[in-house]
Amino acid sequence: MTDIKDYNLLNNNTFGISEDCRRFVQFDTVGELRSLIISLIPADSPLLVMGGGSNLLLTKRFEGTVLRSNIKGIEVMECEDSDSVLLRCGSGECFDDVVAYSVEHGYYGAENLSIIPGDVGASAVQNIGAYGCEAKDIIHKVEALDVCTGETAVFSNEECRYGYRHSRFKGEWKGKYVITHVTYKLSKNFVPHLEYGNIIAELDKRGITNPDAKDVRKVIIDIRNAKLPDPKVEGNAGSFFMNPVVSKEKFLSLLSDYPSMPHYHIDENHEKIPAGWLIEQCGWKGRGLSCDGTPADGAGCKAAVHSKQALVLVNKGGATGADIVALSDAIRRSVAEKFGIDIYPEVNFL
Repeated sequence: MTDIKDYNLLNNNTFGISEDCRRFVQFDTVGELRSLIISLIPADSPLLVMGGGSNLLLTKRFEGTVLRSNIKGIEVMECEDSDSVLLRCGSGECFDDVVAYSVEHGYYGAENLSIIPGDVGASAVQNIGAYGCEAKDIIHKVEALDVCTGETAVFSNEECRYGYRHSRFKGEWKGKYVITHVTYKLSKNFVPHLEYGNIIAELDKRGITNPDAKDVRKVIIDIRNAKLPDPKVEGNAGSFFMNPVVSKEKFLSLLSDYPSMPHYHIDENHEKIPAGWLIEQCGWKGRGLSCDGTPADGAGCKAAVHSKQALVLVNKGGATGADIVALSDAIRRSVAEKFGIDIYPEVNFL
């Protein structure tokens, strides 16, 4: 176990923001975590469970204790359903390593979630998603420790009440549990999900008419790498905003003004509109804020909207959390003024 006072989190968040925490503890086993929980005193509060820091924006020093899971392991378990398999994974495992393992061993259902950054534990908190699939589609159960007692708690998928980028771990259970393991239920039969985004078009370009899971994973990796910046080059947290879901009436009103507006059907009363498209229509792609707070070419700004994907905000170098927040607020105002739609950050502000 690693236990450091006044620790700088620069290398623990993909935005590349330099902020400290009062105490940083990385635990390697459930036993270490339980011992730590039992030993905590009021001065150690508040607690923050941090994964890979890929969905976090640091805006100030954290006057508390950061807990970081380093619990590893991927355990294959039999399932009562003979067509399925269970993978019990340590919360500190890289989520994409689990996806890669699954595809390589013929376990299916996670391939559309390829190269989403972050750890296994975070997948169960955030309900990560991409290309028409979400973590809730494959999560079977979540194991955690109660931060008050150190006792083990096990939650079914249904008990977590997953929604769009949401779970009870982000709501009423926030700060109450530390996730130690997540068990995913995957299929032994491959059923491709190609409807979302431009997966089919990319497969067609490669002459692939009957793709397997490895083909789908490879295409999704290539698509994401082509439009998303490398955090090691330009700090970012991937998709910064959630895609808004609007009423059918609002959707039809906008569609009359923007006939080519992309959208995804939710149900008979709602449609989802890509936040990246809304932001791009407001002229923010590749732009940031000047010193006086007005839009400017992103090349001269510390924080900017990515030039290839308007859904991504980037640290061009030396940006603070406040710089990113100011840009986020300006973008949200623009979208609200132009479209009458409120968009909300997917990233957690600290």
